[in-house]
Amino acid sequence: MDIVCLDMEGVVVPEIWIAFSEASGIPELKRTTRDEPDYDKLMRWRIGILKEHGLGLKEIQDTIATIDPLPGAREFLDKLREQGQAIIVSDTFTQFAMPLMKKLGYPTLFCNTLEVAENGEITGFKMRISDSKLNTVKGLQSIGFNTIASGDSFNDLGMIRASKAGFLFRTTDQIKADNPDIPAFEEYDDLLAAITEQLD
Repeated sequence: MDIVCLDMEGVVVPEIWIAFSEASGIPELKRTTRDEPDYDKLMRWRIGILKEHGLGLKEIQDTIATIDPLPGAREFLDKLREQGQAIIVSDTFTQFAMPLMKKLGYPTLFCNTLEVAENGEITGFKMRISDSKLNTVKGLQSIGFNTIASGDSFNDLGMIRASKAGFLFRTTDQIKADNPDIPAFEEYDDLLAAITEQLD
């Protein structure tokens, strides 16, 4: 049996940190996993910048409330889920993702949790599991699923390569150049067709 594992940001919703960077006027926060492969390092750096500017969870959630899924994402997910099981596997956090999941019809989401002080300051984060995307597909494979994966960033490459089929979606030219053997798509219809072809 097949199960599709999709990255969230950049694939079905805009990059939350880029949106918050623009809303807060802090250009450094535009840095994402497309730029920094080490997620732990990236998050600790982001938390430091938030602290420096006196910003917390509420300010980020206010920005998230203004974000809509990428055009066509809801329809893509609906069509995909008509054909089989799909899970969004993300390094984001429940406190960020749930308002966006509502707009996508509440697909299954595996992600992480922020540690937040009573005053709303983000003090840390708790990862569900180390190297979560790769270990999620390995876990699914260990209970009898074949995985098909798609994402756009460095931290998606592990789950893409460990799956029976994997695809890049709206990724950077650099990631495409570094991984020429992974099919890359820009449109949902093309990604859906490629996934459908792999489904048993």
